[in-house]
Amino acid sequence: MRAAVIFGLGSREKDLRPFRAGSDASWVIGLPASSSEVDAILVFGGDGTLHRHLAQLVRLQLPVLVVPCGSGNDFARALSLNSWKDSLAAWREFASGAGKVRAIDLGVINGRYFCCVGGVGLDGQVSRRANRLPRWLRGHGGYAVSLPAALFRFVPLPMKISVPDGERSGSFVLAAFANTPFFGGGMKIAPQAQVDDGQLDLCIVGEMNKFRLFCLFPTVYFGKHLSMEEVQYSRTVRLRIETETPLDVYADGEYVCQTPIEAGVEPGALRVIVL
Repeated sequence: MRAAVIFGLGSREKDLRPFRAGSDASWVIGLPASSSEVDAILVFGGDGTLHRHLAQLVRLQLPVLVVPCGSGNDFARALSLNSWKDSLAAWREFASGAGKVRAIDLGVINGRYFCCVGGVGLDGQVSRRANRLPRWLRGHGGYAVSLPAALFRFVPLPMKISVPDGERSGSFVLAAFANTPFFGGGMKIAPQAQVDDGQLDLCIVGEMNKFRLFCLFPTVYFGKHLSMEEVQYSRTVRLRIETETPLDVYADGEYVCQTPIEAGVEPGALRVIVL
């Protein structure tokens, strides 16, 4: 068994020790040049670390194990890898030859892959604020900490959202398109999303007063926001978002580009090791 290891910010070689223990695998630090060099890749980090390497991981088509060591870990959460111990159990099964490898979808924004959720509107402002926080605070609810200040200043934005079956225009708080249920460190923005259904779940939050908006966001942690009349929820294979002025687009907590955007899904693009 040969394995490559990617360390994200805040992770280090000591985090690899439990995975080395009792294993006869040989280890390489960094991405391999070709798929013939190793049998699997371990990514120690969060959604941002994975996001930055998605294009290379798709190209290599090697089984990938995510070890949640980042500030959000929403992708690992969607795979039911809720701690490094879950990832360690999955690795030991894989190394023994009895593990599970699952082919899952990835989202695509203007040709760039994302694994969790992309968004236009309030999410961009919150993510920008959260990314400026000290890393220790980002890892302990940084998105939630950044949310109240962003809410006070946020004004719903005119958007045109086009999907194959129609078009929606108006002033929206948020347009989120999801490959997984979670964003922002556990907020269940797309509770019905599945990573292997070949579709993106589209959640659009319409204009509402500040008090109602404050009441909405706690419900997102439990996926209860879908019952609010201002929330529209659907599935689509592709979408286009246009705005009057260019707006920042974030995915997996990382800046991607500005509007206008075309987003879609690439079925079975990534192979992941799971329990």
